[in-house]
Amino acid sequence: MKKCSFTNQRERIVAEAISPVASELRLLDAADLISLLRFELYGNLSDLVSSAAELYFHPGTVVFGAGGDYRLEWGGPPEVVLDLEIKPRGITIYSQLTLTEEHAGIDIKHIAFHDTSGDPDTNTRMLEDRLKEARFVKGQASPLYG
Repeated sequence: MKKCSFTNQRERIVAEAISPVASELRLLDAADLISLLRFELYGNLSDLVSSAAELYFHPGTVVFGAGGDYRLEWGGPPEVVLDLEIKPRGITIYSQLTLTEEHAGIDIKHIAFHDTSGDPDTNTRMLEDRLKEARFVKGQASPLYG
């Protein structure tokens, strides 16, 4: 996504919302995730993402996207990148979730507002409200950044 003045704010909102899902996925062994990506076992990855997301979001809100990537070098820490589609009511967010041993991060590639207001600030507030609405557990989530 082309970075603009409200991109960082939207990434923070999405990161805070899906941080519990990222925490669940980080409990999985990195080697398992890498092997699923390497052998293109996307159905298995989809099941893992859905299982992690169903604890916190209504069904279909957070789903595995089109693929992913990994970085694994001799002596270096593994890094797994998963394509995610996050779909609160009226919005589709195409993103990449990066998982490392100690951190997770989100990179938004595109946000499609089905009924846009035309005002970026209003759209950002709508994004935040719709993500809260899609959660089972209301409350403050720990941020992915850190």
